[in-house]
Amino acid sequence: MAAPLDLADHPARALAAAWGEHLARDRRRSAHTVRAYVATAHRLVAFLGVHRGAAVDRALLATVDAADLRAFLAARRGEGIGNASAARELSALRGFLKYAGGEGAAPPPRLRGPRVKKGVPRPVSPDEAVALAEDAADAATQPWIAARDFAVLLLLYGAGLRVGEAMALTGDVLPLGETIRVTGKRAKTRIVPLLPRVREAIGQYLALCPYPMSRDATLFRGARGGPLSADLIRRAVRGARARLGLSGRTTPHALRHSFATHLLGRGADLRSLQELLGHASLSSTQIYTAVDAAHLMDVYRNAHPRA
Repeated sequence: MAAPLDLADHPARALAAAWGEHLARDRRRSAHTVRAYVATAHRLVAFLGVHRGAAVDRALLATVDAADLRAFLAARRGEGIGNASAARELSALRGFLKYAGGEGAAPPPRLRGPRVKKGVPRPVSPDEAVALAEDAADAATQPWIAARDFAVLLLLYGAGLRVGEAMALTGDVLPLGETIRVTGKRAKTRIVPLLPRVREAIGQYLALCPYPMSRDATLFRGARGGPLSADLIRRAVRGARARLGLSGRTTPHALRHSFATHLLGRGADLRSLQELLGHASLSSTQIYTAVDAAHLMDVYRNAHPRA
């Protein structure tokens, strides 16, 4: 391996900065996400300078292959990052390489991310939920569609909605406040809290959406202005989970399960959880106690010296 070159020697450093501006301006990503993604791009540039022994520019980035990305991830895993972080970095690198290639360039190399253990159904972690939403947004063809997919998936995780409930929301919920009224199964309505981050994501989508909003129009629109199909969201999640190496059980509905399991793990009582989820009976809510117990058993087995 050649001697390392200083990051300042690589023309791609300026390219990474321009990509960050694109993420903030066109993709409406948060300042935190932009910093994290640009830092990942800088790490790749520095790594390639050592790995390839040359100053990294657009031409070199165009030759990056799956072996290069595997070597980079191996180096990062050696630094102690976990599966979710490695998958998120891989997703960021695909976005950076796609941006560096420009219009008409070959797509970035495909590489399966770190796998999540299969077995008993598990909720995704908060980091994985956000990474899933961000990756789905990155794959969108237009900035407003990216903002839409990000907002929908963040809403499913942040408010515990069924995907059909999110698709049924109309402009009547606007302007958004601290809560939102949701119509669930059997036309039963409930009030659920709306986190500031979710409100912000929906607001960014509305600012970019090219179609006018009225009280009786669906909140989330398809590419031609009609109601957004739940199947399109499921398809976006399938693509994102494959790129991130998440389990096949990671579906839009799994985000709702994660919402419930994480609340239960942080002390929420079953009756309150039943109301938030819109379950007709408490027995439907009690499945989350089993899921949470399974998670505790995993923690025990991984931590106890005699397990």
